[in-house]
Amino acid sequence: MNKMNPVFSVIQVIGYVLAGRLSFPRKLVGKEFLMEGEKWIIFRQVIVKPNKNQPAVPGAIFVPRFHVANMTVRQNIRFSLLPMWFIIGLPGFRSKLWMYNPQNGDSAGFYEWDTVQDAENYRNSFAAGFMTKRSVPGSVSFKIIAK
Repeated sequence: MNKMNPVFSVIQVIGYVLAGRLSFPRKLVGKEFLMEGEKWIIFRQVIVKPNKNQPAVPGAIFVPRFHVANMTVRQNIRFSLLPMWFIIGLPGFRSKLWMYNPQNGDSAGFYEWDTVQDAENYRNSFAAGFMTKRSVPGSVSFKIIAK
């Protein structure tokens, strides 16, 4: 099965849960995150504990930014619970902060991936395509940063 397939991703997440590798820390929820001179509010965090075959430290950061169409920030916070299960199980995923900008209602993520290639694979995945489809046209941008 293709590891970028949504079904594979959900099966992978079930494995993480059963192995005790998935956590949703609350320590950063509600905190400000300064990114490119703008203040963002963190509303969710997820961490996947690496296995022995993964690098000890993630090798890439992926930052998408977008404005969700036809939803308030509060609605998007609730809605974002659904697609996250398809993202967390993708190859190389390590962690994510979900954020919103209180000034303009934009949304952003701050993902850690094992490698730059994993981040690029995500940028071209069904999940990033879904994000683009539910966003205001022209509001989506992606940035990949090698660590």
